[in-house]
Amino acid sequence: MKSPQSLRSRLILIILTPLLVVSLVAGAWQFRATTARAENIFDRGLLSAALAISRDVAISGGDALSPLTRRLINDTSGGELFYHVYAPDGVFVTGYSTPPVPSDMPPDQSAEPLYFDAIYQREDVRVLRFRDVTTVDGVSGTFNVTVWQSADVRRHFVREVVLRSFAVIALLVTCVALIVWFGVGRGLRPLLELEGAIARRSSTDLEPIRRAVPLETKGLVQTLNRLFDQVSRRISSKDEFISNAAHQLRNPIAGVLALAEAVESAPNEDAAKHRSRELLQAARETSRLANQLLSFERARGSDVSLTGEPVDVCALGAEVVESAAQRAKDSDVELSLSRPDAPILVFGDRVMLKEALLNLLTNALVHGGRQLSRVILTIETSGQTALIAVEDDGIGIPTDQHDQAKSRFGQAGGGGGSGLGLSIAAKVAENHGGKLEVGTPRKGASVQIALPIV
Repeated sequence: MKSPQSLRSRLILIILTPLLVVSLVAGAWQFRATTARAENIFDRGLLSAALAISRDVAISGGDALSPLTRRLINDTSGGELFYHVYAPDGVFVTGYSTPPVPSDMPPDQSAEPLYFDAIYQREDVRVLRFRDVTTVDGVSGTFNVTVWQSADVRRHFVREVVLRSFAVIALLVTCVALIVWFGVGRGLRPLLELEGAIARRSSTDLEPIRRAVPLETKGLVQTLNRLFDQVSRRISSKDEFISNAAHQLRNPIAGVLALAEAVESAPNEDAAKHRSRELLQAARETSRLANQLLSFERARGSDVSLTGEPVDVCALGAEVVESAAQRAKDSDVELSLSRPDAPILVFGDRVMLKEALLNLLTNALVHGGRQLSRVILTIETSGQTALIAVEDDGIGIPTDQHDQAKSRFGQAGGGGGSGLGLSIAAKVAENHGGKLEVGTPRKGASVQIALPIV
């Protein structure tokens, strides 16, 4: 696993990497510029020396050079110069006996100065061949003046200038790196203080962060505050749910315990069997209540975006009606399904959607009253919405009790059941991007779930 990198290191790396690249580009440019400048300076030095030598040869007849010219030759741009002069007829006039010649080009006959690189006594040299028309000891014509100098002189000059430039650049980069290091550390201090303040909190301290923070971290703090608020609400909701669940389970469990004791103390076998049947029924009701509580809690925590898949609500409705058919038959209630032939697909959790529809049907069968004779599950579409409705001809739900019927452990008009059926269905609908509505038909009750179609 890759080890995490500190924010300070990341910021310094982001800032210094472009700076180093720019420094390298500047160094390369400085090297090329210095090399070109050195070529120009040293070539001009060769030309100045050649002109001075040509002048002194004309004045002295080739016998001697002036002291000024000798100083120029001995120390031109930091290095000694060599020279050679010969007359138009090829007679040696003065200087060193054998000048370097171009190796890959013919002798230049023009009057323009000719610069070239050559090797003189196994050493790289820079050479200038200069042609000048003059008169020496009565001989007039074009005299050839050759001046050369070791290439190491100009290479040393370039190296010295470039090293100084790189030293300055390195010093500047180092100074900037230190400034950035301390600057970033100081800039991150509020973030580190915020981290320390959060670390000092206990697991029960979910109050919003109200300390002053930089603009760049306000979004982070606001997100944390929203998270704290959501966690706090979730914990409060769970505490309330546990309290209500304990209250709802207390009586059924007490009833099961009392019936179990009654079975144990039954005076005869017939009484024991009768009380055993009551005990079994009470245990079933308690089990159903526990399952309802678990279903409600699962519906609250379900994340459809992670567990969802395309679900055909028409096929799902047929499964739910088949599951509730026996209970409807036992209650002498006609249970039917109205749906289109084509599938209607919604994106969701198939298990929770089935639980929601089954709760709607069970709710109608349990709370429909004695006059209940018909329950119908209708599935249809309206635009891009799937409408799933359960209607019955029972006692109905008064308009002023719609909200109570949808609330947790709430029941309109009392009766059996856990009071969780509609609240489970409403939460499932909400998790799937839809909603549950309780209608007010002329007779009976109507509960409808609206879900977006895929």
